Amino acid sequence: MEENFRDSIGTINKEGKRAWVFPKKPSGPLYEYRKYVSYALLLFLLASPFIKINGNQFLMFNVLERRFNIFGLPFWPQDFYLFVLSMIIGVVFIALFTVAFGRIFCGWLCPQTIFMEMVFRRVEYWIDGDRGAQKRLDRQEWNAEKIKKRALKWTVFFFISFLIANVFLAYLIGSDRLLLYISQGPFRHISTLVSLLIFTAVFFFVFAWFREQVCIIACPYGRMQGVLLDNKSVVVAYDHKRGEAEKGRKKFKKGEDRQALGHGDCIDCFQCVNVCPTGIDIRNGTQLECVNCTACIDECDTIMENVHLPKGLIRYASEENIEKKTPFEFTPRLKGYSAVLLILIGILAGMLFLRNDLEANILRLPGQLYEHKENNIISNVFTYKLLNKTTKTIDDVSFKLLSHNGKIEVVTHENFDVPAQGLSEGTLFIEINNSALNGDKDKLRIGVYSGEHLIETTTARFLAPRSYK
Repeated sequence: MEENFRDSIGTINKEGKRAWVFPKKPSGPLYEYRKYVSYALLLFLLASPFIKINGNQFLMFNVLERRFNIFGLPFWPQDFYLFVLSMIIGVVFIALFTVAFGRIFCGWLCPQTIFMEMVFRRVEYWIDGDRGAQKRLDRQEWNAEKIKKRALKWTVFFFISFLIANVFLAYLIGSDRLLLYISQGPFRHISTLVSLLIFTAVFFFVFAWFREQVCIIACPYGRMQGVLLDNKSVVVAYDHKRGEAEKGRKKFKKGEDRQALGHGDCIDCFQCVNVCPTGIDIRNGTQLECVNCTACIDECDTIMENVHLPKGLIRYASEENIEKKTPFEFTPRLKGYSAVLLILIGILAGMLFLRNDLEANILRLPGQLYEHKENNIISNVFTYKLLNKTTKTIDDVSFKLLSHNGKIEVVTHENFDVPAQGLSEGTLFIEINNSALNGDKDKLRIGVYSGEHLIETTTARFLAPRSYK
């Protein structure tokens, strides 16, 4: 092994400048499986903003209006605790799979990898050619051929980035609004057009220039890997005991008995390095830059097959499996993460089950105390806000006191409706005989009714004069 491979990242040369990576086009069974998974996820990512369930967008993250739809269920700012809990579950889930299977999320599921390797990189192979052709084109002077290829590639990259930006915007503002803006013409919505072009520029920069640096420099997950992995974690690993043997690697010679000479099965062909999208040598061991994309596994298996040696020199394996041939086991650490994950999922499921369709808030009008009326009646004025989280109108809404004898009068003096996924607000008066109060700040329990059906309860503080206790 090289002794200095950890001195710098794989995409920096000796002068400290960017070492551009020209990976060989991968092929093999694992790459084919990754393509199927990637295309399914691409379809999901592109279609999710345009799928509706009960009139709700399947996925929407409207930060500006604080409206979120997750799997067709609407969430509001009042449900933010559910969103936070979901994010915690996501982090624990990723941590669990990292402990068990390393950075497998990055290689198979991460949108950055999917778009880079399965969309932009494939366009690049189509226009510029494979690794050797790309390197020659990069060294080539700016002649007509290079200008034509660069212009074509960057134009295609721009249009793909523009498409991704539109989909990204659909997640943020909603697909209905995006389609409305498109039908009305972009120049009627200049601010949206500017935002769209900024997103396009960001995506173009990431996929045309920054590329694997996102995974190596920007993404914190690679740093988490070093904390979470242990010698029992299954990662893309080089079997150094088989590959190095007693006398290390050696170039392949036909008819040679490598085992008798003490040489390992690695023929030092560097194809695993050439095919790596982050430019590392997997034979140096697990590294921050490795995204578990399996390209080196496919390439090494092809080489082993060609030289009539067993496959699996590079494979999914743990360090302990390579050293001691021990199989994968569900360790106490994994059991701990699993237990925490199941508990959090149970809590989230319970919260979702108990989540009310109507959110009610009744607050005393700021700056107002109380009014002392005839017959020892104390009156307080309140404002109410009712948020309907469902896709159906809640009609014939009224309020009733549940904790005290008294009456509630809405300013309009009539029942009202709360529109689907909408807000109703107004003012109401609560009148209670002072003899029924226990102090100067009684806690009231108020029921919200739809017709005769109780749909929600809430509380409010009722002020009364101290001298009347």
